[in-house]
Amino acid sequence: MLAWVEASETPWEAIGFVRPKSWLRTVAIGLVFGALFKLVMKAVVMPLLGAPAVNAPYHYIAGNAAALPYILYAVIIGAGFGEETLYRGFLFERLGKLLGTTGRAKLAIVLLTTALFGAAHYPDQGIPGVEQAVFSGLVFGGIYALRGQLFMLMVAHAAFDVMAVALIYWNLESRIAHLFFSAS
Repeated sequence: MLAWVEASETPWEAIGFVRPKSWLRTVAIGLVFGALFKLVMKAVVMPLLGAPAVNAPYHYIAGNAAALPYILYAVIIGAGFGEETLYRGFLFERLGKLLGTTGRAKLAIVLLTTALFGAAHYPDQGIPGVEQAVFSGLVFGGIYALRGQLFMLMVAHAAFDVMAVALIYWNLESRIAHLFFSAS
């Protein structure tokens, strides 16, 4: 994607690489928003959808300090930077060229990119991963459609996933998932 941007002479701003007015504010908002969004998803949204309290495909992380460097790299660089660049920046730019930039076109782009984002989470996380990705894709896509800037979303996505890793590592998933809704 990044090579395509350079080779096609597409302005970096067209894929959301817009310098924030304040890096500190952008990072702070992203960190707080991403972490709180994950907690709301885990404590409210996912239980309402009937998702398991524990993310079984990633439960190997629980108490496994040796797994942390790789998984943290994957969620910060792969998900935070990579997924946001692909699903929000690159695909929004490409689909915008195809569908336009009207409100309806942006809504269609949010829905299309969310569907692709959700589907990408199926192979390793199953239906619960798709459900969570759809909600986060709608939120992150909606924010991107309104603001056209990636950096806060990159930080928020990374913080969302780092919070997920922390909950798994410290075996807090079930406690958070049952914070408002008891186990049935």
